Amino acid sequence: MNRLLRTFLDRAIRTGSLAVVDPSGKVHRFGDGGPAVVTVRFATPAVERAVIMNPQMKLGEAFMDGGFTIEEGSLYDFLALVLSNDQDPRPSRLADLIARFRRLTRHMHLANTKTRARDNASHHYDLDRRLYSLFLDSDLQYSCAYFATPEMGLDEAQERKKQHIAAKLLLEPGMSVLDIGSGYGGLAIHLAETFGVTVTGVTLSTEQHAVAEQRVAERGLEGKVRFLLQDYRDVTGRFDRIVSVGMFEHVGQKAYPRFLKHCYDLLDPDGLLLLHTVGRLYGPARTNTWVAKYIFPGGTSPALSEVAPVIEESGFVLADLEVLRLHYADTLRAWRERFLANRDKALALYDERFCRMWEFYLASFEASFRFADLVVFQFQLTRQLGTAPRTRKYLYG
Repeated sequence: MNRLLRTFLDRAIRTGSLAVVDPSGKVHRFGDGGPAVVTVRFATPAVERAVIMNPQMKLGEAFMDGGFTIEEGSLYDFLALVLSNDQDPRPSRLADLIARFRRLTRHMHLANTKTRARDNASHHYDLDRRLYSLFLDSDLQYSCAYFATPEMGLDEAQERKKQHIAAKLLLEPGMSVLDIGSGYGGLAIHLAETFGVTVTGVTLSTEQHAVAEQRVAERGLEGKVRFLLQDYRDVTGRFDRIVSVGMFEHVGQKAYPRFLKHCYDLLDPDGLLLLHTVGRLYGPARTNTWVAKYIFPGGTSPALSEVAPVIEESGFVLADLEVLRLHYADTLRAWRERFLANRDKALALYDERFCRMWEFYLASFEASFRFADLVVFQFQLTRQLGTAPRTRKYLYG
């Protein structure tokens, strides 16, 4: 076994049990021999070296290519074992220095032109819609659900999510709503049907737009809901409410002020913006390099320290901020379990490497929400001081 890899695992795995089979077939054991038993195998010395030198990129690639395999337990079990042993997920001094340097150069990687934004959206969201139907709920909600109880099923939790967001929007019949990053249209349709509002949704995904348009036609909601294949920067008009769920991660850090200013200008004076985004607990950081290459090119999850100053300067009033973490971990667990249960159908759509990539994506994000620094922020922003209620009782009636 690679000496650096052995040293790292000796220090990293203190609780639980990990067995590593090296390229020669020798088994190396790490941890305290506790109940969490995971066995992994490295196929070649080159894979071992690559992973220890660049774990962010090379572990995922090694799993995709079959150079790193799980022989006992699951991929999620392995990632959870590693991350749960990190008692202080804040970066080390060396990692912090590297992160500081990367932040200085991050703007070069985040220039989010309209063309790049469209290409980035297409990379992930224009995959075959049948893939998403294999693991999402029946309404095709592709964002963090709201598990009011731990035993709640995914479909009910996604309904609760829509209800929770709708409550924060403080809707009244006849209001106009803009949904930025409207996905497959489920939230917009829910708001129109339940609250008697008109909704305009915008998306850059041709696949999601087509599904959303079809759903509007099937429900006879023409005139109540419309979906535009359009960049949010090109939206004009005035709205009573704006909601954006899972889209802010694709805006780019340099564009946060422009995003909030545009939303502010689109809102009526007594308007309200509900901004739902994946974020970070421990400060700004570059997106994991494997994720940026294979899953969400151009994506970045903001730290609160990156968003709060922009809100202060935007003219918006921060009426409420809610932090959700385990809700998304449980959402991803449900997605991962459903995907693996339908893996043969995914393999018929794509290939083995893609299926391994998708499993790594779902498992690594679940572990990161459960044990690392990823959370969901829900910002409730108003243009005036008195728009939102003084307590949260209205959310839980």
